[in-house]
Amino acid sequence: MKFSERVRALQSSPVRRLLPYAEEARAKGKKIYPLNIGQPDIKTPPSFLKAIRDFSQDVIAYATSQGNNDLRDAMSGYYKNFNIPLEREDIIVTNGGSEALMFAFMAMCDPGDEVLIPEPFYANYNAFAGSVNVKVRPVTTKAEEGFHLPPREEIEALVTPKTRAILVANPGNPTGTIYTRDEMDMLASLALKHELFIVADEVYREFVYDGLQYTSFGHLPEIADRVIIVDSVSKRYSACGARIGCIACRNRDFMAQVLKIAQGRLCVPTLEQVGATALYSTPKSYLEEVNKEYQSRRNTLYKALKEMPGVVCAEPKGAFYVMVKLPVDDAEKFIIWMLQNFDVNGETVMASAGEGFYATPGLGKQEFRLAYVLNNEDLVKAMNILKVGLEAYPGRIEPAVAR
Repeated sequence: MKFSERVRALQSSPVRRLLPYAEEARAKGKKIYPLNIGQPDIKTPPSFLKAIRDFSQDVIAYATSQGNNDLRDAMSGYYKNFNIPLEREDIIVTNGGSEALMFAFMAMCDPGDEVLIPEPFYANYNAFAGSVNVKVRPVTTKAEEGFHLPPREEIEALVTPKTRAILVANPGNPTGTIYTRDEMDMLASLALKHELFIVADEVYREFVYDGLQYTSFGHLPEIADRVIIVDSVSKRYSACGARIGCIACRNRDFMAQVLKIAQGRLCVPTLEQVGATALYSTPKSYLEEVNKEYQSRRNTLYKALKEMPGVVCAEPKGAFYVMVKLPVDDAEKFIIWMLQNFDVNGETVMASAGEGFYATPGLGKQEFRLAYVLNNEDLVKAMNILKVGLEAYPGRIEPAVAR
């Protein structure tokens, strides 16, 4: 049987590809500290399930393709609290942030068009782009530079007549990097000069640490007609399985095109929209406590990593991930070895291999992503296991000694 070249070209998820090794390890009785996937352990606000239980209509009918008005109004109010001026008509509800990204690619690009994305990036960007025959043009950033953007001229050199957009996650997944205002202004200037969209993946908006002031691309009025915000309740309210997100843009012509795509998939599940509407009434104190908890976990993880010889990582300022460069021959082999051949008192650690977060072949081979989604006590145990594992790994590379 013949399969399309499009689907053959798609890569497996670096977050999920190694799950069979984890299942095998668990079957042998090992306990695994799962730092590979961004699944928060924070309790989902009870209002989500309460709203669904209280749903009293006799028929679970189709929702409108753009999303229920109650939910879109709740989202609009949320954005206005962040001084992002989005009205109901500027928002379309999607099946998670993933569908929002897919809609953005489909509405912006024809097959063969290009999108600039700073790498390392959320691995599924490759899948979303590849599914509609869009080419990812990577803008390479480095662990040693905190994964901040290279100079303007390096980015501008990548722009071609096929370039349609710049896609940025801010705060970043997998890096935890928050772009400075100067970096954002530079991207805005490039977008204006070259007639590009900016797709702003801002699902980790609340996860900003160390007292930093968060700036959204929606705060830049000069590019209001070309900023596409992708968002989700998944991480913010620890509701990943609810699959409720949105695509938002003040360019009404663009949103009219997106609506046609949304109509083609009919609608987002009605009950999940009911639950998500209630989530937007969650007290601010919930998000403040979540932020405080993740900052504490960040501190625990980063302190332990900095004490491991040969490990290179920048302190993440947002989200709940850190990209780590390891003193090993191959990070994926190291993760598999940890699952198959190593444990401390029957316990081991799982991470996501870094290579899958890059588009440039060969990059990320010595890196992996950790998600600090476990409590501090478990993180301390996991970091101790990682430290001992790195010391015992047969493929360890000793860092060069400065002369």
